[in-house]
Amino acid sequence: MKRKVYLGVGSNLGNRRLNIKKALEMLGLHKEIEILAVSSLHETMPEGGPAQGKYLNGAVAIRTKLSPRELLNEINKIESSLGRVRLERNGPRTIDIDILIYEGCKICDSDLIIPHPRMNEREFVLKPLAEIAKVKVKVKAKVKVLL
Repeated sequence: MKRKVYLGVGSNLGNRRLNIKKALEMLGLHKEIEILAVSSLHETMPEGGPAQGKYLNGAVAIRTKLSPRELLNEINKIESSLGRVRLERNGPRTIDIDILIYEGCKICDSDLIIPHPRMNEREFVLKPLAEIAKVKVKVKAKVKVLL
């Protein structure tokens, strides 16, 4: 059965917009992933981690037959192919793709937690998610919307 899934996407290294575009194209090429909606991109300051440049962040709604674990494996392949290197927690990255919500699923493993444990604390997740999920969220700070 196909499930609806919401993903967060972000980049703060290299051509951020192109990195996100390539990641979305790669997701869309997978035979078991159907892209339903993509939010606008929002420029935000990094939260936590070392000093680093601003991020572009967005959200994407997909429908898939992949299990959460299979989807995570595909996401990791995409991130690796786009040059993601995991040197430090919350460090800069060419691409970051997070599973935010997976319809009908709750997981709490060491490497996979669904729903995403900190999404409700992060404006850079909530604002684009609200665009495509048609939900209302309260956002305190302003973000620059880049179309």
